[in-house]
Amino acid sequence: MERQKNTQMFVIAILAVAILTMSVGFAAYTATLNISGTANLEKAKWSIVWDTNSYSPTTGGKAVTVADDKRTFNTTDFTFEVDLKPGEFYEFTINAKNEGTFDANLKSITMSDVSAHSDYLKYEVYYNGTKYTASTSGLSTALAAGASAPVKVRVEYVIPEDSTKLPSENDVKVNLSASFGYEQAA
Repeated sequence: MERQKNTQMFVIAILAVAILTMSVGFAAYTATLNISGTANLEKAKWSIVWDTNSYSPTTGGKAVTVADDKRTFNTTDFTFEVDLKPGEFYEFTINAKNEGTFDANLKSITMSDVSAHSDYLKYEVYYNGTKYTASTSGLSTALAAGASAPVKVRVEYVIPEDSTKLPSENDVKVNLSASFGYEQAA
């Protein structure tokens, strides 16, 4: 019996050593992979502005130049006052710039109505090469973050075929405006 007990102890010891050896062997074939890092998130910014450095008036021919004291502009507003004689025009280009971190869509352009003066006044606005009318809505023209789009404005005192339609008694002052409505791109 004692021999059987010794044999059992020997077998148990051998099994224990085998299990220990298998555990060490299994541990030698395992590995752990880790990923770590840091994300720095910049602040979000919404900023569609006039690029005041891009202002470029058209010159030559019947183009009228506007004196510095007759035009003002900052990042969001551009105003001018021009005196035109029949056949003259004032035209300039300035860029709309997306200085924000979001892409934007131009959704509408609303211009002042000059139909009461349409016989002798032409008022045109081009955005990125496309001509727009007095009230254009339902647009979806993209302006990516960091990108610019040229805006050309032209005011022309045209000479109609029937010269009696020209103002002859008093000077006519016409207020002009154009508003560009942007929204964040989806």
